[in-house]
Amino acid sequence: MQKNAIETIIGAAVLAVAAGFVAFAYKGSEMSIDRSSGYTVKAKFANATGINTGSDVRIGGIKVGTVSDMQLDSKTYDALVYLHINDKTKVPADSSAAIVGSGLLSDKFVQIVPGGDDAMLKEGGTITFTQSSVSLEELIGKLMFSGGGVDKGDKSAPKAQASPPQPSASATPAPAPAPAH
Repeated sequence: MQKNAIETIIGAAVLAVAAGFVAFAYKGSEMSIDRSSGYTVKAKFANATGINTGSDVRIGGIKVGTVSDMQLDSKTYDALVYLHINDKTKVPADSSAAIVGSGLLSDKFVQIVPGGDDAMLKEGGTITFTQSSVSLEELIGKLMFSGGGVDKGDKSAPKAQASPPQPSASATPAPAPAPAH
């Protein structure tokens, strides 16, 4: 009976610590963003690979919002990505958005590059200048199957001559300079 009580207390302590970690992770990840504050804008990408609902939206590397929704445009088959921006951040209307990653294999996020327009995006606005996600697999495939590469590029260049062209034998030598007096 004594052994069961100790195991129960240890189990409760482990659960309490686990609950603390979950609460800390939830608060730290800012998953509890208040959707009532801020505004949502739309960006259209040809390829949104790597981002999901909840992915970060950043300006200058600082998180200013999250991806709130993603849909497929049934006419153009582009990805419509809805970005919820916090109300403290004003985004110029001519800003651009790109799907980027902070490293080669890291999670991707939407990077907004502010434009210079005096007008700011408002609720329901659209970021028109976008750059889609580039996948590592696409880059490797293009390199491997494009016919390029280090060896092929070197072999396709014309052969350089070993020495510069020699003057013909019929050329007359240049006269020697006159001696100075």
